Amino acid sequence: MTKKLLIQIKNEWRSNLWLALELLVVSVVMWYVVDFLYTCAATYLEPRGFNIEHCYLIETGELTPKSPDYTPDKTADDKHADVAELMERLRRRPEIEAVSLSHSSYPYNGGNSVGPDVRYDTLVSPGWTVRRRVTPDFVRVFRYQGTRGETPEQLAEMLEHGDFLASDNLYSKYNRKLTEFKGKRFQLFGDTTKTYQLGAALQDVRYHDHQQAFNSYCFLQKLSQYEVGLELCVRVREGMDNDFIAQLKKDSESQFRVGNVFISEIRSFRDVRRNYQQAWTNVIRNYVMGMGFLLLNIFLGLLGTFWFRTQQRRSEIALHKAHGATDRAIFSRLLSEGLLLLAVITPLAIIVDWNLAHMELNSWRNGTTQEWDRLLLCAGITFVLMALMIVIGIGIPARKAMRVQPAEALHDE
Repeated sequence: MTKKLLIQIKNEWRSNLWLALELLVVSVVMWYVVDFLYTCAATYLEPRGFNIEHCYLIETGELTPKSPDYTPDKTADDKHADVAELMERLRRRPEIEAVSLSHSSYPYNGGNSVGPDVRYDTLVSPGWTVRRRVTPDFVRVFRYQGTRGETPEQLAEMLEHGDFLASDNLYSKYNRKLTEFKGKRFQLFGDTTKTYQLGAALQDVRYHDHQQAFNSYCFLQKLSQYEVGLELCVRVREGMDNDFIAQLKKDSESQFRVGNVFISEIRSFRDVRRNYQQAWTNVIRNYVMGMGFLLLNIFLGLLGTFWFRTQQRRSEIALHKAHGATDRAIFSRLLSEGLLLLAVITPLAIIVDWNLAHMELNSWRNGTTQEWDRLLLCAGITFVLMALMIVIGIGIPARKAMRVQPAEALHDE
């Protein structure tokens, strides 16, 4: 049957040539759309390297001399002790699992300390590596994990002992995993007189949901000085955060004002995440809606082409029926012809797709636009979608045409 179809396609080469060109253009455009949507989805679904479920951000403030409750003559050490006491009081609440203090470190914060080198021999971290200064419980609050299965508790102990932690992709430009350097000593901040031991390599920690882990670099170091206004983050035990914000606010004045330090605001990290990513979410939503509209137009155009083509072949269908062909055989022949045309142009479309990726005209992922597995996956999805359009475009009018009596169809012709 395939041989007969090829002969028929060859005999009708004029009309089939224009149809093949249309399929080629549509296939390339659809591949570009599918590639973009795949990149967005794959990036969003990548492991984040942290967990914000049941986590809350507590903002602190300091009373001014105008307040009647202000305590004068507080030294820097006194303020340090007041913040430490506030953290201890939070830890004693039964619903709180872990409490941490940090500087430009919590997820979705937008403010970072970047630029310090993490150097080992001739290997140097990228210039946009984020430095996170944290108390050891920070990794317990956000449940960081080590690449060798280190638990948050083990990572917290490493920070407590003065080791630093860093994401496993820190030396990705050298094609080296940081895991292999565990226990080695590194130079930080360009200081060649002192070295720091790497406690563990972390599973890659992403900056936000729309940035790939490939280019999200960070390292963690123990915070040495407690100050008012630093990031106070807590993790609440699972099932115990109902009305947590309301209850903590209710108790904040009576239980959580230490010296001049007080709790000024409490926010869920779900709200922090939503507010921080609103701009990215809006942009991606607009892109996705635009791509979806383009796909709809492609679908309707391709559907209409095959629908009209099948309608024009009513007499051919009637002639086949008059010669004794069954409806099933006619239906299979028409579908096979459309799908065979698609199969013939698909390799050509893949060649065009590869060249577009080689010229870096499609979406970036993992530091490149040209990945064979991604190219073939998106081309496969494109083929399936176009095949579905062809089946619908041929199937519906073909079934209607086969219900018409052969004599009537030939008479109309």
